[in-house]
Amino acid sequence: MTAQQWKYFCDFKDEFKSKVEEWKKAAPELTALQKEAALSAKTPEYPFETTVVYNRSLDDITPEDEIKLIVIGDNPGKDEQLAKNNRYLVGQAGKIAEGYFRKNPELGVDFRKNVIILNKTPVHSAKTIQLNAIAKQGGEKIASLIKTSQLWMAEKTAGLHAALGTELWLVGYSELKARGIFCPYRDELKAACTPQAWERVYVFQHFSMNRFTIDLGDFIKAGKKENAPLESNIHELGVLHRNEIFGS
Repeated sequence: MTAQQWKYFCDFKDEFKSKVEEWKKAAPELTALQKEAALSAKTPEYPFETTVVYNRSLDDITPEDEIKLIVIGDNPGKDEQLAKNNRYLVGQAGKIAEGYFRKNPELGVDFRKNVIILNKTPVHSAKTIQLNAIAKQGGEKIASLIKTSQLWMAEKTAGLHAALGTELWLVGYSELKARGIFCPYRDELKAACTPQAWERVYVFQHFSMNRFTIDLGDFIKAGKKENAPLESNIHELGVLHRNEIFGS
């Protein structure tokens, strides 16, 4: 990173960390709501340790690191919220993503060194869909917190994306569709991105359950694009899904 990019990243990271602490303190009732949502969904028991999760992997990034991607997941799950982790995409989906880039060295991306991982909201739930129950049971206060966190993340991520000049991958788009819980993030990200930066935004299915890989494989097979460069196919698919979600 250049000196200017490094300063921008550090300012973003510090502000993000402060906002997470602010949101945690403002909503101590989140733990009970998260437990209730998990219980109602028959989620296997797990320890609830962090209600709103800052990604500590950001603290490992140095000025010498070459950041090639910003990857946006949904929200911190069971593994991410554990106090020993407090890192994004460290569960099964993260392992699949890490393995995908390792198996495709032509992309030139080390998932744990060249990627900044963020989420649409740092509010934890065992499954993303449970955020709906948490927002409903928590009333206006919690619903507003979940929405506000999305708006903040979208605006600040758009700024970071422009400053670093990287690609931005939105992985997981079902809740970006109409009436999905991440519609506030969707709309704010589009509004906050410059036209130039928007051309480097790509949308994909999530890494979980190999959906990213399966979707990409189906796209390549359907278009008979087996001889095209992998990066070209990824970009083409990412634009296709971006147009589906945001409009062309």
